Amino acid sequence: QVQLVESGGGLVQAGGSLRLSCGTSGRTFRNAPMGWFRPAPGKEREFLAAISWGGGSPNYADSVKGRFTISRDNAKNTVYLQMNSLKPEDTSVYYCAAGPYWGPTGTTPNEYDYWGQGTQVTVSS
Repeated sequence: QVQLVESGGGLVQAGGSLRLSCGTSGRTFRNAPMGWFRPAPGKEREFLAAISWGGGSPNYADSVKGRFTISRDNAKNTVYLQMNSLKPEDTSVYYCAAGPYWGPTGTTPNEYDYWGQGTQVTVSS
């Protein structure tokens, strides 16, 4: 059974930092692009960041560029999202997703095949 499990969410004050992790099991994702998303008004899910299967060429949404950093450790089958300078508007559930093997580093939800259950991030003002 393929599973993506997010962790690392919690409550933090504005300006603080959190690091989210996404562990994978049931299938290796070292050959798959990985992304992070969150719900947004009027959208199914808002793209935040994505990283290629090789670990290079990360993409970021303008709303998080310069504040969030995506990385991966294929030896641990884990993807990370380091979130700095958090704002109250970053409060949301954060989802990681895996795309098809050797696929593009997509920025839309329909480019991803597997999803985790999400982890809650709450930023207080």
